[in-house]
Amino acid sequence: MTILWMNLALVFGFALLAKLGAVSVQYNTVTWIRPNKLLITAALSSLVVVSGLRSNIGDTYFYKHTYEVNTFTWEFIQSQKDIGFGLLQMLLKYVSNDPQLLLITTAFITNSLVIVVLYNYSRMLELSIYVYITGGLFLVSMNGVRQALAAAIAFTAIKFLIEASFTKYMIVILFASLFHLSALILLPIYFLVQVKVWSKATIALIVFSILIVMGYEQFSALLFTAIEGTQYGGYEDFAEGGANLLRVAVDLVPLLIAYLGRNKLREIFPNSDVIINMCLIGCVFMVVATQNWIFARFNVYFGLYQLILVSWVVKLFRERDEKLVYYGIIVCYLVYFYYENVVNLNIIYKSNFL
Repeated sequence: MTILWMNLALVFGFALLAKLGAVSVQYNTVTWIRPNKLLITAALSSLVVVSGLRSNIGDTYFYKHTYEVNTFTWEFIQSQKDIGFGLLQMLLKYVSNDPQLLLITTAFITNSLVIVVLYNYSRMLELSIYVYITGGLFLVSMNGVRQALAAAIAFTAIKFLIEASFTKYMIVILFASLFHLSALILLPIYFLVQVKVWSKATIALIVFSILIVMGYEQFSALLFTAIEGTQYGGYEDFAEGGANLLRVAVDLVPLLIAYLGRNKLREIFPNSDVIINMCLIGCVFMVVATQNWIFARFNVYFGLYQLILVSWVVKLFRERDEKLVYYGIIVCYLVYFYYENVVNLNIIYKSNFL
């Protein structure tokens, strides 16, 4: 964990310094803060180096082994799932047979896309990046490499989601699905998030998630029957228990604050409805995941929107209370980071270079 702690300190430190050199940009009635790009690039570099130079964490060994032993011909790629990831590996094989190249490349693409989107939509970029690490999504990007890459690509479609441009949004999502087919779930999600937040549709969504949890056995039977024969059919036998209730609470608290300050949030961030709706759907998946952890895998797509929301909820409080709330978020997420990675998962980071 030493390297991960050092990474957190470096990344947050660079992001804080970038805030000191920030400039304010007025767009319509919204004030956007543009941190120093050079220092944000330094923060991004730390993320890429730590992620790209790892030798373990989650499925890393299997990604390295697959890269080493397979010959990525067109025939082989077409016979496998997620052909986009196969094509990426085929191109990298022309450069080097060292699997570390795959880890560095995916780390660079995934983290760069996430940071670029956060730079454009977060109110407090340093806070979003801090939560990206302490909330667990950075660690997830080192575990489910394909899905994290697909999620980062899909995250760039936020612009088309806000502009309600389905065609452009669909093109990005279809491209993301080439790296992990589960990204296709974001296509029907598009229509769900276009409704006004906290409306009857929101209530229906919350009630729906509660009903799923109450009738999980019936719901899971229908779901796994529908996906039987697909690459995800094997998840029916997945038995690692449900997601931690603390994880659900972490996702729920920003939404609760956003609801209490909904009028002010809509005033200072007019495009917040789409982002809150994405967070709500992510929370629904996490509630269902309390029955079967596998549903938490979908939260990699929606958790990225939580990073944006967290950076805005601070501004919903009175000005004299903002600093207290800001520090409260820092402390709470730090405690969660320690509990999840040290106490619960006992993460041990290894690298042949660091």
